This record gives sequence, C-alpha cells and structure tokens, in this order.
Amino acid sequence: MNSRLLLGLAKLSVSLLLLPPLLASCSGTAQPKPTLKPKDNPPAVINFIASEYSSQTRPLLENLVQDFMLKNPDIVINLQVANWDILDIIYTTMISKNQPPDLLNTNVYTHFANDGLLNDMDDIISPDLKKKFYPDLLKLDNWNGKQYAIPYVSSTRKLYYNKELFREAGIEAPPKTWSELKEDARKIKNGGKARGFGVDLTDNEIQAYLSYFFLGAGGGWIKDGKWTINSPENVEGLTFLRDMYAEGLTDSDPTVTTRDEKQRVLGDGKLAMMISGNYFNIVVPREFPNLEYDKGPIPVKDGVKPINFGVHDMLVSFKTDHTDKEALSKFLDYLYSSPIYEQIIQQEGFLPVTQLTGERLGSANEEMKADLAALRKASFYPIQQPEWQAVMDTARKMGDAVLHDHMSPKQALDELQKFAEEEQRELIKHHKNKK
Repeated sequence: MNSRLLLGLAKLSVSLLLLPPLLASCSGTAQPKPTLKPKDNPPAVINFIASEYSSQTRPLLENLVQDFMLKNPDIVINLQVANWDILDIIYTTMISKNQPPDLLNTNVYTHFANDGLLNDMDDIISPDLKKKFYPDLLKLDNWNGKQYAIPYVSSTRKLYYNKELFREAGIEAPPKTWSELKEDARKIKNGGKARGFGVDLTDNEIQAYLSYFFLGAGGGWIKDGKWTINSPENVEGLTFLRDMYAEGLTDSDPTVTTRDEKQRVLGDGKLAMMISGNYFNIVVPREFPNLEYDKGPIPVKDGVKPINFGVHDMLVSFKTDHTDKEALSKFLDYLYSSPIYEQIIQQEGFLPVTQLTGERLGSANEEMKADLAALRKASFYPIQQPEWQAVMDTARKMGDAVLHDHMSPKQALDELQKFAEEEQRELIKHHKNKK
C-alpha cells in the first residue's frame, strides 16, 4: 500500500480512541428475519461507511438499510454514518488495518485506485443501473479506463443571502462581481447588525472557496494535466479573499466556523451572504422557518464570464477478503431505485445523479431543472488526479497563514504548486513501478 494513504494518521492517533465502533447492524425496532442457513453458507456482509450530510442522514439510511435486510435476509449490512470531520480518520484507519469498508461514500477516489485498492464498479453494478447515471458524472468517476466509482449525490453552488439584511442596507440585487460583493459587504458591515460575506477556509471547505475565487478570476486548479495553482489569476483570487477579511468584510472566523455553522449564523440574521449548495434550501429553513433568503450567482472578477461550479460525491468499493459482488450489486440496485433514491435527494436537498430521477423531480421543480442543466456545464474539483487528496490536505494548512500574514497569497500558492507537482511525479513513478 502506498504510504501516502496513511498521511496524518500519527497526529490523529489520540482521536481514534474516541471513535465509535463500527455498528454490527443498523439500529431500529425491526430486525432482519432470521433464516436457517447451512454452516458453510453464511450471509454476505457489506460494511458500509456513509457520510453524514444533515440530521436526517442517519435515520434515513438506517431505515432504508433495515428495509433492505428484511427483504434480503441473506445479506447483512453493517452501517456506520460518520460526520465529514472524522470520516477520513475512520476509513483510513480501517485501510491501515487491512480491513477496508466494502462500500464507502466519499468525495475522492483516484488515490485509492492508484494503489490498487478498489474494485472496478463495472464488475459490480448491473447494466440497468449504469444506464441510469448522467454520463458526464459517470465519466468523472472513470479513471484509466475503469469505473472505480459511481456518482451518489451532486450539487451546484450559489451565493445565498439574507433578504431582510439586504433590504435594510438598501441592496436591491445579489452581487455578481467582486466589486459589487465588496461594496455590498461594506454596506452590511456599516449597518452594524451583521457580517457581510461568509468565507469558509476550514478543513472542510477551503478547497471550495479556493475554487470559487480561482475560477472567478479566470484561473483554476489544473490545465491539460498540469497543475496551475500559482497562476497569476489564482493569486489574484486568493488576494481578494484576504483583502476582504483584512477590511472586516467577511465573517470573523473563516478558518474556524464551518459552512454548516455559517449557514446557521446567516439564518440567525448575523451574516448577510455566503456561498453554499442546493442543500441550503432544505437544511436551513428546517431550523429557521422564518428566514427570508434568496440566491444569486457566484461573484466573479469584473469582466470575467459567470461560472458554474458543481460538486458530486461518489460510492467506491474496496477489495476485501469477503467481497460479495452479487450482494453489493443487489444493494446498489435497491439504493438507486424509486422511491428510495428520490427520498434521499429530497430529504437531503441534493441534485440527483440519475437521469430518470432528475427528469421526474425536475418536471415538478423548475429550480431543480435549471440547476441540473447548469450542472451539465459546471466546473468540478480535479478528482481524477490521484494527488488531489494530498493537495487538499496540504491546502488545509494555508488559511490561517494567509489571513494572518504569515505568508503572502503568492507564497502560499507557490508552495502548494510545488507540493502538487512533486506529488504528481511521485505517483506517476509509483504507478509505473507497479507495472
């Protein structure tokens, strides 16, 4: 196994003592109906690690897994739902013990594939299921000609804002350019009731805000397979963010409060605007039913074309000593079936990754229909680069240094560029040596 997969484990060892054990089965009142089986034919086991998107995730998945096991008593699914803050720790620890999960809900995959840890999903999923996915998303999950992952949920990103705060500040429409963003944030600040623009440079979302302002300046992470992290455009984007913070136009804790926490601050009337995903429409009104909000495009540098930014998470299957591809296929067919998958999308506020569900839900929801069309043209993270996970891990250390003048935006991006290039060379070398 490539030692890079274990990056950071040492410093997290104390945290591992606090991790909940992998559930032996899903909680719930109903239990799978026992069946008599020959001793040499035990039930198939699927260890499934799922990401926690909201307070609805755990009960939703527990109920659907319980229902699946009742209908398929020859398959046992051990479900663990983990917050994104500890998700990496859980699956990395399992991998280090040669006990990887059979199924993982994640947002990265090629570094696993590069190390030979993943099953080819074409050997697992049924032809009917494969036909359901949007081809563009399925292509993002194909690396070196193999389908190492399949799409799970997707979203587009927009600027969400508190309409009441905008009215009080005399702002008639959401900002579309950086100059408008700065001007509007200043008006909000001068009103004395709230902060202007929420910026998330925490471990969870720094790659997102870097993407918004790289692309918004006309730059990006990579071009023609080569990293462009320290391009002049990207330096300008990060410099703009730093200047916004230095002028007191952002929230006070960009490297501390997460996106989910900022959404609550906005809902509580203490923050005017922030960039988030479709799930904002579902998650925030649950907690703040009286919130008046609306949305607009991600602001870009004056003169730069508007951008669409999309995110999608995927499912991967690790090679294990008990992999049962038939059981996995059966469960995935169930997971993406109607109305099961529609329920996941509607309760979590995501965009669907399957075409029929998109057409069905989009026909009843014009906003979703428009977002699905925008997603087809969106830019995404460079998830097909095996070094992307390591680049993200390194980027997470940048926020505090840049905001508090330990280094300039250019210095920070120069270092990240150098790291990305070195990591890319090492992984290419590693891949060739395996051949």
